[in-house]
Amino acid sequence: MSIFGNLMSKIFGRAEPAPITPVAPVIPVPGAAPAATATVVVDVEAVLEGLAAKNPQKLNWRTSIVDLMKLVGMDSSLTQRKELAKELGYSGNMQDSATMNMWLHQQVLQKLAANGGKLPAELLH
Repeated sequence: MSIFGNLMSKIFGRAEPAPITPVAPVIPVPGAAPAATATVVVDVEAVLEGLAAKNPQKLNWRTSIVDLMKLVGMDSSLTQRKELAKELGYSGNMQDSATMNMWLHQQVLQKLAANGGKLPAELLH
């Protein structure tokens, strides 16, 4: 499994079941394409805040990729972050870890949102 896939499963797997909202009619129409599957939205902020409340460390997942990875129980080493950056298509200088970390954090939040994660707009800039 990819590093991002692992991170996403750690967050989405901790979500409380939410009502499923169908995105297409459930009555089949002859000759029509199959109905789309239902979509489940995961409140990423609620999941991460819940984990942060139980964690003895003060982790700032809202601004730090290192803290976000630690919060969900992942290896947040520079090696792992570089691998995640490669996986997500980072084209900057990986020796500049501060810039890479800021990019990574934003990309991870955007990709979580693109895959059914609900996050506050101020985190997705």
